[in-house]
Amino acid sequence: MSSRLIGVGVGPGDPELVTVKGVNALRAAEVVVVPVMDTGERGRAEATVAHYVPGDRILRVVFALNERTDRARREAAWDAAGARVAELLGRHGSVAFATIGDPNVYSTFTYLAQTVAELVPGVVVETVPGITAMQDLAARSGAVLTEGTEPLTLVPVTAGSAVLEEALAGPGTVVAYKFGRQASEVAGALARSGRLEGAVWGSALGLPEESVRPAAELDGSPLPYLSTLIAPPRRDRGRGGKL
Repeated sequence: MSSRLIGVGVGPGDPELVTVKGVNALRAAEVVVVPVMDTGERGRAEATVAHYVPGDRILRVVFALNERTDRARREAAWDAAGARVAELLGRHGSVAFATIGDPNVYSTFTYLAQTVAELVPGVVVETVPGITAMQDLAARSGAVLTEGTEPLTLVPVTAGSAVLEEALAGPGTVVAYKFGRQASEVAGALARSGRLEGAVWGSALGLPEESVRPAAELDGSPLPYLSTLIAPPRRDRGRGGKL
């Protein structure tokens, strides 16, 4: 039988937001791999998985999760991680990879799966969707992501503040991921676009250090890297006005 690599979305951090299917996939896998940085600290995915899987079945694999400029270092980490998971698949029928959020939305799992597919011919790659940070922030803040015919634009601020500026100039809700280190630029972009009122940001969702605040309170101070912003459009035509 073919070996199986399963990317499991475990949500933004609250263990209660892992789906039933996600929990079943984690428990059914012979090994659950969690990504960590080379600093050795316990990652959010590992902390979530530990609520459902015994520690002796959780394996840390180092990724250059915070590397944005050194492509060679980043790709070397992908290669090493892929080789480690390929080795595990040679000894186990199924390996799950736990990723925060969803495995198909800005996830390290994408690169791992591509690497493993080249190393393990015939491997079956599957994904189990997870709740995203924008969904959790919307629920915790009361922000409505979309109404009627509104589009929804998701941008990673790691691509540069110009990408966010362009999105804010368009229609519909704009969600920004990973904006913590550029909080000052984001606050300026919101003000210039007239989107500051009604916008919210959050970090560490579902964790003891959770913060959910109006974007109007952004003062330019650096925020946690994995901060999320929701900037809804103006909705001043009453109920159903966006239909």
